Amino acid sequence: MPETSMLKKAVVRHSPSTGAGKPDVWGIYEPDTGSIQYICADPATKKAALIDVVWNFDPASFATGTDSIDQVLDLVKKNGLVVDRILDTHPHADHVMASALLKARTGALNGIGEKVRDIAKLWRDIYNMADAFDPDADFDHLFVDGDQFALGNLTVQVMLSAGHTLGSVTYLCGNAAFVHDTFMQPDSGTARADFPGGSAADLWESLQAILALPADTRLFVGHDYGAAGRDAPEWEATVAEHKAHNIHVRDGTSRADYIKTRQDRDATLPLPQRMLAALQINLRAGQLPPPEGDSSAYLKIPVDKF
Repeated sequence: MPETSMLKKAVVRHSPSTGAGKPDVWGIYEPDTGSIQYICADPATKKAALIDVVWNFDPASFATGTDSIDQVLDLVKKNGLVVDRILDTHPHADHVMASALLKARTGALNGIGEKVRDIAKLWRDIYNMADAFDPDADFDHLFVDGDQFALGNLTVQVMLSAGHTLGSVTYLCGNAAFVHDTFMQPDSGTARADFPGGSAADLWESLQAILALPADTRLFVGHDYGAAGRDAPEWEATVAEHKAHNIHVRDGTSRADYIKTRQDRDATLPLPQRMLAALQINLRAGQLPPPEGDSSAYLKIPVDKF
């Protein structure tokens, strides 16, 4: 990828509110992982939710950094916002979540979908760590499908959107839906569903539920890696645009064809570089394991399980 490619740069874009009950949204692209972090804010009260923010993590050295967190919080300050919620859509496999650090810096409550309990159980078995992970202690809110909460004068609704993981959720605020690793951009299709607990069939159902939202709903995706003929990151498209152009689920696509396409594609994909480290941290809401006698934290990595 050329050094001049926008996919190698941190990119910020503002998607402004289009009227009453509709949020301001800032997308912040993190180039190392292709992740998009979001600020969703009520224009009237300036109350804001931070969604899927990245704690930088180098998979070669296991060194951590806060550049992405600092960038997001600087954007919050620049726009006169007040952090009211820290949200994650699922325990990410491809980046380390910043939830705990953001909570410490802002004092805001953090949340994720309640099926993180089931994901934690699954990964306890994979890591052979029977006593690891306590989502009820590490997150202030474990949201159930259909839950609602206030963001200033706005209402956020939680939708279970399983498939990429068994407990992924979408946050719907006015005409903005933060759909994480369900959709990619229309020219890239949809997200993978082959991680433990994932299901292409479940992902199909989740995609259809999102496509049933009003046609002008802005869908904000979790990742972008570019596409043929496009080397700048993109992360916003409407329901109508996905129905017309999404290469995996455009209008007329059958369930059987989608599942086959998704499973065939997933069979070719490598394991994310950060996955085995990230899940151990993310299932603690972005906290490292307790330090050992030398004051350093250590991760346990399974051998030959993948």
